[in-house]
Amino acid sequence: MSELINRPAYLEQLIQNKDVDLVKIVTGIRRCGKSSLLDLFHQYLKENGISDSNIIHMNLESLRYRDLTDYLAFYDYVSARIPKEGKIYLIFDELQAVEHWEKAVESFRLDFDVDIYITGSNAYLLSTEFSTLLSGRYIEIRMLPLSFQEFLTFYDFETTVTMEEKFQKYLQFGGMPILKEYRFNEPRSNQALEGIYSTVVLRDILQRNQQADQHMLQKIMLFLCSNIGSITSPNSIGNVLSNEGDIQNRKGKNIAGKTVEKYVEMLRSAFIFYSVGRYDVKGKQLLKTLGKNYIIDLGFRNMLLGYRDADRGHILENIVFLELIRREYRVYIGKVGETEVDFVAEKPNDKLYIQVTESMQSPETRERELRPLRMIPDNYAKIVLSMDRSYINSYDGIQSLNLIDWLLS
Repeated sequence: MSELINRPAYLEQLIQNKDVDLVKIVTGIRRCGKSSLLDLFHQYLKENGISDSNIIHMNLESLRYRDLTDYLAFYDYVSARIPKEGKIYLIFDELQAVEHWEKAVESFRLDFDVDIYITGSNAYLLSTEFSTLLSGRYIEIRMLPLSFQEFLTFYDFETTVTMEEKFQKYLQFGGMPILKEYRFNEPRSNQALEGIYSTVVLRDILQRNQQADQHMLQKIMLFLCSNIGSITSPNSIGNVLSNEGDIQNRKGKNIAGKTVEKYVEMLRSAFIFYSVGRYDVKGKQLLKTLGKNYIIDLGFRNMLLGYRDADRGHILENIVFLELIRREYRVYIGKVGETEVDFVAEKPNDKLYIQVTESMQSPETRERELRPLRMIPDNYAKIVLSMDRSYINSYDGIQSLNLIDWLLS
């Protein structure tokens, strides 16, 4: 068994929620460390005096459980193993393999003294039937690939490697924990990423959407990868692909937009992409049209497109987006009059406006990045993140920070 991937921040969340009467659901793309997290939690329970007989831990993708495909068989199997005495910890990995699993889980809660932990690799796990049945009785912990901070503790670097060089590696290889085994060997790393990507596509998307066309899915995936951080709509993507002859546009009927929307939704459900809506900062309302898409891990993008530095601004933007999600912000694209702010990030009692750019050195860029922030009338923090290391750290109250420093702060 390979060594467990330790992600203390996530383990801490499980520990804080232990014995709270909510089902704990850890979601995230395949191979981002969910199973390791449950193994570590299992270990934690044992170290804290819970006996093995009071922990039932199953990975439902193991062939050992191949007959437990529906909730009744699953319920009977687990119930028969629940001891009469003491609190029982139920840990179920990849529970999406069991049809209507939520009925069994709700029944365990009613029938026994249990604390339940679940992982799943696609959002169908949290589909409507489930949410209705367990509404208000579960907490979702979203697991992401490694942050830059985790990446630094994860890999062993020579002492001569600068922080900028480490960051460059992060941009190139991304944060999927499995890559540690390949020590930045590019062909091997790409092979590993390709394996994960294929599994996600086959198991989490095509198996669930029998009518989906794999060629089309791949086209849309590549389009989104090439246009990270660009404002798009399903129709505009559809038009580009129609012009390339990949989607048949019937006269006057734009099937394309609807089709694209369906496929983007599939990619989102498998946790490969995040879509971000736009927010009108002055009108204080969410806009229905046009958003941006960010990929869960840049390693996948580089594996599919080849690593190229040309698009660095958008790559940096993607990193910042993921970091804001990790820091538990709700994130929007800001529209300010005719201009855009890269991110409006909100928490119940906090708000940030953030611009991301490769460099602030040229006067034109500086003006372009600062202008939208200057137009926002409120007093929340306004920040420009760039790769610069300069002595100027503020422009009329707008903070100018080095992106790496911000990631590590």
